[in-house]
Amino acid sequence: MKLLDERLWSLFRRHWRQTLTYWSVFFSFGLCIAFLGPTILDLRCQTQSTLQQITMVFFSQQFFLMVGSSVGGLFRKTLLSSLSALLSCTLIISIVFAIIPLCHHVLLLSIAMAIAGKAMGVIDTVANLQLVKLYQKDSAIFLQALHFFIGLGALVSPLVADPFLAEGSCVLGGNSTVNSSSDLEHLRSSLVGQGATIHNISQYPLHTEGIVITRVSYAFWIMALINLPVPAAVLALMYYERLLPCCRNSRGLLDRDSLSSMSPSADSGQGHGSMFGCCNPAKLRGRPATFFILHALGGAILFITDGIIGSYAGFVYTYAVSPPLLMGHKAAGCLDSVFWASITAGRLASIYLSYRYTAPRLLSFSLVGVIVVQCLLMIFYTSTVFLFIGTCMLGLCISSVFPSMLAYTEDILDYKGCATTVLVTSASTGEMILQLLVGLVIHSHGSYAFLLSSTVSSFIGFCLFLLLLYVQHIHRSSFSDSSKSTDMTEKPKTGSS
Repeated sequence: MKLLDERLWSLFRRHWRQTLTYWSVFFSFGLCIAFLGPTILDLRCQTQSTLQQITMVFFSQQFFLMVGSSVGGLFRKTLLSSLSALLSCTLIISIVFAIIPLCHHVLLLSIAMAIAGKAMGVIDTVANLQLVKLYQKDSAIFLQALHFFIGLGALVSPLVADPFLAEGSCVLGGNSTVNSSSDLEHLRSSLVGQGATIHNISQYPLHTEGIVITRVSYAFWIMALINLPVPAAVLALMYYERLLPCCRNSRGLLDRDSLSSMSPSADSGQGHGSMFGCCNPAKLRGRPATFFILHALGGAILFITDGIIGSYAGFVYTYAVSPPLLMGHKAAGCLDSVFWASITAGRLASIYLSYRYTAPRLLSFSLVGVIVVQCLLMIFYTSTVFLFIGTCMLGLCISSVFPSMLAYTEDILDYKGCATTVLVTSASTGEMILQLLVGLVIHSHGSYAFLLSSTVSSFIGFCLFLLLLYVQHIHRSSFSDSSKSTDMTEKPKTGSS
């Protein structure tokens, strides 16, 4: 135990600059992913668009986040390319925050959010890849900490925006108005997920013409300033690693970077490229079937679990204010904050738990916990108290699934293949698609279908995990058999020589 502690601390001390930089980059990711929901109505006023038009901004961000995740692996070949990508992407996020107040048309805002979404996707893939590359078999603990910083950024962003949000109508004009602050609070809470609940809020008249009165610009400028230390930290790391043009006079350090790009852990021939690079037939030739099945199962599990996170965050408010609960708007609006706070706390606790327990055991507890909590939510569906308890428990249970699954799949595949790129892309795709599907189900079958669809998804995810355990057993058995046969064939050659 003590030896393991010393080994982990020595690893962290050796890589603390890179590790802290990647953690700070994920804070930037969380800051960007959570600001859109609370500010969407003020942005509607700024662009003087309809509610249906402004919610397309959500789709723009999510779609290009998926695109960025799939191409992010292209930047992993060398440390220079990885850090250059992180520097440009974190700087882009600050620039997007700064120019959002200047976007007075919904199309311009959608383009800005598409650029930010692609930057977020690249950050998601590159930071995960680099941490896995640094720590490999010990990466689970550091991945849990990495994803804790997403939750931290997601908690800070709404707190910064809240003082600058309009309490009444932010567009004055027309014959009707929405001056009630409770109505606006209801609209914000309905949109705080990914904007897929517009069919539930069309009853509220919102102006598109008139005098715009909003102070939300200050919130975005403050967030741009809060985010600026992150690209500065990446730049400082590049300076320390002698990767900047002004610091490339040292031949030895340059050789170190070129050698690192040729080492087995960074060999581009072993994968970890973009989603399209992963499909290169030359890289896939000779792989066993289990190699591909493990990629597919790991991606499918995260497709479901991240989809559950996205759909629960997006629709728990709609479920709470609908029959039979009929909760007040302010109380229901707290549910999303409780959910994200519990995810953040769960990832913080998982840093220790991933040190104490193996990834398969932690994943088993997490996925079973998700099923149990959602079944209890269906049983006590009329209890507002248990909805808060269940929301907190669900966030705690599901929080560690992504980093644990990423570390476990990479370990099974011996850090060869494209596990990180496939899993990150699958997770962002599931978060986008499952929210859309759950929204359609709620629209056609009522709010109770929200719990039912999430429960069914969690059962499917657990069954896929059991299948993953079975396939990895076959994969490792075949790998050990092939290595034994190789050793037996080499022994006669050694004896004859």
